[in-house]
Amino acid sequence: MGVARLLRLAVLGLAAPVWAQSGVDVKRVGPPGRVSSAIWAGDTLYVSGTMATPEVIGDGTSKKLPTYSGDTKAQTISAIRNIEKVLKEQGLGLGDVVQMQVFLKGDTAKGGAMDVDGMNAAYAMFFGTPEQPNRPVRATVQVAGLVWPGGLVEIMVVAVRPSRK
Repeated sequence: MGVARLLRLAVLGLAAPVWAQSGVDVKRVGPPGRVSSAIWAGDTLYVSGTMATPEVIGDGTSKKLPTYSGDTKAQTISAIRNIEKVLKEQGLGLGDVVQMQVFLKGDTAKGGAMDVDGMNAAYAMFFGTPEQPNRPVRATVQVAGLVWPGGLVEIMVVAVRPSRK
């Protein structure tokens, strides 16, 4: 099939996605919703942006709109633990993470500056330790805001299933 025809079909939404043409198996993970919590593409797992566990009200149910409190370090610890749960459900661990993208919002308690030190302190609890020495490549950027009130950090990761040699 010619490139021009593929482009016309793609514009019309009729061409198969690139991954389908390449023969890579794709599996979406998590409950139905606007986005998947994770997606397998072959032996690579892409984990959606993950935030800390939101606060709950007195009866134990989540508020209608999630809200967050705590500093950057506390929210980073919670977000990494939430990522760890997704990885574990898929038979992986933090040592399988090869790439991490961290989005930090400025903390009003720090004059609107992002708390890189707090995020790095939390990160060091999980990566590059004697128990888990692997460290992924990482990008950390400051963002104007995150989607939920009080959120200071959101993390996306890519993990790869180890080869079975």
